[in-house]
Amino acid sequence: MTTLLRLDASARRSRSLSRTLGDTFEREWRKHRPDDAWIIRDLAEQPPAHITEPWIAAAFTPLEARTPEQHQILAASDDLIDELAAADVLVVNVPMYNYGMPSALKAWVDNVVRVGRTFSFDLGRGDFPLRPIMSGKQMVVLSSSGEFGFDPAGIRGDMDQLIPHLRTVKHYLGVSDMHIVRVEYQEFGDARHKQSMSDAIASSKRLAGAVAQAITAPAAAAE
Repeated sequence: MTTLLRLDASARRSRSLSRTLGDTFEREWRKHRPDDAWIIRDLAEQPPAHITEPWIAAAFTPLEARTPEQHQILAASDDLIDELAAADVLVVNVPMYNYGMPSALKAWVDNVVRVGRTFSFDLGRGDFPLRPIMSGKQMVVLSSSGEFGFDPAGIRGDMDQLIPHLRTVKHYLGVSDMHIVRVEYQEFGDARHKQSMSDAIASSKRLAGAVAQAITAPAAAAE
């Protein structure tokens, strides 16, 4: 059985395009693999706390030396990391806010990218002392933006701070493969937006089927 972790980062409940793409992906996935487990984490409904100086001190204190208070400080982070560790597929439904990620998703990243849990640190490795602990996960990013042209070759390609950020940290989340679907032109509300939304929904369905099939295929081959 495969476990999927769904993260919703949009502050909107209704009219959220990224949530709509997430719903589309989830429905299609369930058609292919109805017995898989889903962990649902609504980051807008329950935003993770931003890290603080006591949090940093606790995280960098060796496990055996932590005080009860430090264990408590890290408890919510531990829960988020446990969810991540259990997941084979991350489904990240995220709008672009001010050309980057919503603060709730950034807080989630800061809580789960943690020394001793998702990466190890050893100065003996030279200039690259960090090494991911988890591996083999896939991440699906279903994103929305008010403007357009954020692909690397697009007219706003150098303004996108969302996808490059996720791509940079993905290996600390244990992610090997990253898949992206975008819907654009939201603020224009014209025919281009309608077409972009239609294309993104279709792409979300195809992606769900393709990733589900790719996960199923190795098990079927082994039989």
